[in-house]
Amino acid sequence: MGTHYQFSLWSIAFSLCTWLGRGWSKNLTHGFIELPFNTSFYHIQKPYDLPVEQRYSFINGVHKLWVFSTDKPLYRSSPTKPRSEISISGYTYSSGVWQFEAYGYVTCGTSIVSIMQVFGATLPYHTSFILGVDTNGSLTYFKEPVIYPKAYDKWFRLNVIHEVETRKLKVYINGIFKYETLDRGGTSHYFKCGVYAGPNPSYYMESRWKGIRIFKKFD
Repeated sequence: MGTHYQFSLWSIAFSLCTWLGRGWSKNLTHGFIELPFNTSFYHIQKPYDLPVEQRYSFINGVHKLWVFSTDKPLYRSSPTKPRSEISISGYTYSSGVWQFEAYGYVTCGTSIVSIMQVFGATLPYHTSFILGVDTNGSLTYFKEPVIYPKAYDKWFRLNVIHEVETRKLKVYINGIFKYETLDRGGTSHYFKCGVYAGPNPSYYMESRWKGIRIFKKFD
């Protein structure tokens, strides 16, 4: 009887934790209002000498973005590295609490690249947050630390919450809290995702995104 009773309590506790975990995962957007997301609010940044369709596609709800390390930058005179990114600059913000949610996917071999950013910072910085990919296929905060290992070739759900007044940035992957940091200042921000090469990146870089959603808290 005692063993059965203990087992029952364990089962209840496990079920409760599972339920709470799922509920917490689902409630990341609780208190937020979802905003429209369409081509009125984003555009594609890509090598200046190529048409968009050579570095971006949108098929069956999946945004696919890819770039080569030998590609040109965004502008002819730009000193930056190659990129193919969804720039959500239609939602530039300077106050409040904002959230980016999407399912991301990184193809095997893609490395030393930014796949998501909270753009905007105080000089000499330009961006407040980068979700990068290292040479092991792990997701990192800028170059380190690792916040999600072994991300290649599988979908993951990413939520990034930015509280502008407190400067707090919180990162969740698959509904689980992974990292918190402060932004790097700046008077305006917006979200980006795709691939943006870092120093000595892989020759080919690709990420895919679906279910992109933008949220804001309203008092």
